[in-house]
Amino acid sequence: MESLDMVGHLIRRMHQRSTQIFAQRTQAAGFDLTSVQFAALDAIHAHPATDQASVAELIAYDRATIGGVIDRLEQKGWVRRVVSQRDRRARELSLTAEGERLHAALLPIVKDVQDEILQSLPDADRARFLGLARLVAIQSASGR
Repeated sequence: MESLDMVGHLIRRMHQRSTQIFAQRTQAAGFDLTSVQFAALDAIHAHPATDQASVAELIAYDRATIGGVIDRLEQKGWVRRVVSQRDRRARELSLTAEGERLHAALLPIVKDVQDEILQSLPDADRARFLGLARLVAIQSASGR
């Protein structure tokens, strides 16, 4: 079997390419963050006052290592943690004003990155690819 016939190999190569494009475009625009850090920022933006475990679930990231991601975002001044009023053991996450500005500035760049990743596909094929990838991701998340 050739590597270009192996779905895992193709997904790995696409992931490498998307990560590379994300890093190049965000660094060129003067931002210092990873695609996982952006995903966490985006999840927190969409779900303010959520907890760390929920952010990990929202972005399909390992719960054991999301803490380091959130630590770095907090150190950069983009995220704040506060004790939950509902559960004193839990910490709720929200974006700081600087985090909100960063998120807003990054959105157009991230949207352009999405187009660049699939630039070789015509629009109809992009839509079909996204639909199929979304279906696989949803089924994977539900354990099917």
